[in-house]
Amino acid sequence: MNKELAIKLRGVFGFPVTSFKKDLSLDLDAQRRNVDEMTKHPFCAIVAAGGTGEMYSMTVEENIAVVKASVEATAGRMPVVGGVGYNTSMGIEMARGMEKAGAAALLVMPPYYTNAPTEGLYAYYEAIGKATALPLSLYSRDWAVFTPEMVARLCERVPTLTFWKDGQGDARKYQRIMGAVGDRLAWIGGIGDDCVPAYFAVGVQAYTSSISTIAPKLSLALADAGLKRDFAKLDDLMKKFVHPLYAFRDKAKGYEVSVMKAAMEILGKPAGPVRPPLVPIKPDEEQAVRKLLDGWSAWL
Repeated sequence: MNKELAIKLRGVFGFPVTSFKKDLSLDLDAQRRNVDEMTKHPFCAIVAAGGTGEMYSMTVEENIAVVKASVEATAGRMPVVGGVGYNTSMGIEMARGMEKAGAAALLVMPPYYTNAPTEGLYAYYEAIGKATALPLSLYSRDWAVFTPEMVARLCERVPTLTFWKDGQGDARKYQRIMGAVGDRLAWIGGIGDDCVPAYFAVGVQAYTSSISTIAPKLSLALADAGLKRDFAKLDDLMKKFVHPLYAFRDKAKGYEVSVMKAAMEILGKPAGPVRPPLVPIKPDEEQAVRKLLDGWSAWL
């Protein structure tokens, strides 16, 4: 079953934000509305409560509730992947709750401890993997850095490990990992829409897109060009649309979420504020986001 799912998930993983009310409580009605709109487009899956979804700002119960609402909103149109993490016990609780809520797979974020020894990392992923029968996607980001040998070892210890989501942005190293492990795993690009050319150049089958929250058509066009290895088209899309957005997102830490939520609100999509420690964009920056979106009319 895991292999069948892996083969199907090609193209774009839609990455909805988590909608909050002004008082920073969950807005599940808005969550359902946004996910419903996203699933009208042919994404291969939706990832609820991931990094863009501010997983680390929420409790275990809130994360499960977001996944449940997202499953309800997709109404079987596409799989929902639930983000889990923190530590082993909380990760297991989240995994089991999300399985019960109808998630089709799990995205395991790095554990809380930034200096975890290798054996501790193995034990963390193995325990969460054994907690459910769901296919696992491991997210290699921040301090969770792996060699080809480590990935191969994880494949042995975690039978449900099905997808590898790269968040390091090192195409050379990712290609070495892919070459060493082969088709045991499905390979996903995960650091951002701005890395699409490099990811598809080394052979990923899909990527996770935050642009999908505001311009699904654009994220799908990027993946289509990548899968066809049409790098001339990719270069054009990157230059005109992706690079200007990402340059704005680079203005401050956390803006990868704050800017997307601001853009959603401008477009009439109920995203709400970000939770601390993220901060909203500055009031005088909103006009710049509006100007950027004016050039995206063909994709909105």
